[in-house]
Amino acid sequence: MSNTIYIRTLKRAEHTVFCVSDGQKTYYDAQFGRYVPFSSGQQVKRSIIDSICEELNETPSPTTFLFDVTKQKELKEGEVYGTCDPTYVDQLFGGWMKAAKGGKDRTLKRRSPLSISAMRGLHPLLAGIDNDNASFDRSDRPNNVVIVRDEKGNQLSDEEIVAFLEGKDRSLSRKWIPNNSRASGLFVSDIAIDLRRLFSVGLNSFEPEMADETIDKLKNAGWIPSKNVFGDCLVAPKEIREKWAKGLAKAIVNWKITSNQSRTFSLMDTLAISISDNANLIAGSIRAKLSGEDSRKADPIIDESLSNVETFIALPAGGYIHTKGETADALERAEQALINRILAFDYENQLIKA
Repeated sequence: MSNTIYIRTLKRAEHTVFCVSDGQKTYYDAQFGRYVPFSSGQQVKRSIIDSICEELNETPSPTTFLFDVTKQKELKEGEVYGTCDPTYVDQLFGGWMKAAKGGKDRTLKRRSPLSISAMRGLHPLLAGIDNDNASFDRSDRPNNVVIVRDEKGNQLSDEEIVAFLEGKDRSLSRKWIPNNSRASGLFVSDIAIDLRRLFSVGLNSFEPEMADETIDKLKNAGWIPSKNVFGDCLVAPKEIREKWAKGLAKAIVNWKITSNQSRTFSLMDTLAISISDNANLIAGSIRAKLSGEDSRKADPIIDESLSNVETFIALPAGGYIHTKGETADALERAEQALINRILAFDYENQLIKA
């Protein structure tokens, strides 16, 4: 059995915002001469981890923020530490790094078993951005408070404001917000799950992942001593693996990017998911192809005929892609396929070959 599970997810986004930077983050595609919206792999990872915690009803691990007071009595930002404790699901799946200031304490680091790509257009011609103008209008309310300050910062009286506005067609209860970028189109994101690391935490004393007290805590909690290709390790108990595997599968299938700009909300529904242990086949299972008639047009393709690839197509996909394989329970079956693959791996006996 392969040590890695590859997953490609196809989503549809409508008039929304992923990352706020000049309205919406984009990259420039030189071949097609277009700006393409994207969501960074870090943001996708954060969305997945948040979905896992929500699904499992687990509290995310606390974060420690350090600050230093300078000789000038100013507050200077210092390090930021995670807990480095895999009994928190977001730490086990998300990884960590703790590098103490001054080099007196050993650096603790765990590589995340989840490698996650940016969410980008399925093809540069199948995703894009548009701009609109917005307004913040409260001119219909008589109880607004309007404060106008002069060049010295002094507040003007109501009479002075009225005098200042003479000859000017200007509302003080309405703001114009121009050039808001919004993303729409078909988007893909890829995930690779390293099963060797997924539920295993290393005990290499030369490259430590955890403090000694954390190791003792895990042993007392029933974590199982074992070995993998990275050396001695502790493996999460079976009951934790079964519970957290379900949360991970649910999150991978159903994660969404949320924005604090509620007027740009999009369901970002999952149209299709492909699962395989072959990265090259995953790339071909959900793809796009340039039209033979018009080089400025691309057609989305979901290939259901590839061997060694499980492809699941949800009902909404039929509205955007020519396919006959969509089903109402596609995403539930995708979840179960992921769970089966994750739990089929022998975490406790990784070095024993049949």
